[in-house]
Amino acid sequence: MKRSVIGGRPEALAVLLVDPDHSKVQALYEQWGYKKVGNRQPFPDSPNFAVMLLPLHAAEADQNGDTA
Repeated sequence: MKRSVIGGRPEALAVLLVDPDHSKVQALYEQWGYKKVGNRQPFPDSPNFAVMLLPLHAAEADQNGDTA
C-alpha cells in the first residue's frame, strides 16, 4: 500500500509528523525506511511531533539497483 500511495511521486522527500507517544507507529515507519530527524511543534497548542523523512528517489534507486 505504501508504494501505491507515494510511489512515482515527483517530490524528493516524504515527510511525516508522528506523535512520539506512539512508539510502535514510529517503529513501523522506521521499518519502512523513514528516519527521525528531529522534533517540531507546528502550532503553540499542538504536540511536539517527531519529524520523519523518507528520501523517495533514493528508495527507488535502491529498489532498482541504481546508484547515485
